[in-house]
Amino acid sequence: MSGIQDARILIIATHGVEQSELTTPRDALRKAGAKVDVASLDGKPIRGWDKDDWGKRIDADLKIADAAPAAYGALVLPGGQINPDVLRADADAMRIVHSFLDTGKIVAAICHGPWLLVEADAVRGRKMTSYKSIRKDLENAGAEWLDREVVADGGIITSRSPEDLPAFVGKIIEEVEEGRHRRSQAA
Repeated sequence: MSGIQDARILIIATHGVEQSELTTPRDALRKAGAKVDVASLDGKPIRGWDKDDWGKRIDADLKIADAAPAAYGALVLPGGQINPDVLRADADAMRIVHSFLDTGKIVAAICHGPWLLVEADAVRGRKMTSYKSIRKDLENAGAEWLDREVVADGGIITSRSPEDLPAFVGKIIEEVEEGRHRRSQAA
């Protein structure tokens, strides 16, 4: 068990990320004392999506391909429709997702972010939530979908939407402080 102030957390994202789903966890986790890095596909700033139009530029700290999962204790997968759809087709992004899942590290996905967990075949038999429009995607991949602001199952945290960000961030901090999770592989 370690404190959030000792944690290193990675957020992976690309253009079209729901802005608040990246910036709110990033800022709150940093304020709590964690070291948080944002990785984009090319290591350059990305453009967020802010509710119904393009948002602000968000700086990246490194390229997704250069991120070393062993250096981090948790992974955050923000949503938006564009961001996770692009990332789930990227081999480097999926390598990182698999690495965190395989080593029992915390993985937190909000809104459409769970699409990356579906792509990683990591949802079967797990309790999860997401944005309502991808509920069937999760159920068809074998998850038990729950309409709750935050769901944690074996160190995998999911939330529905920006309205759930306070509960999402709170659960990330709680799970990070619990440490690595023994989790069974998806059935």
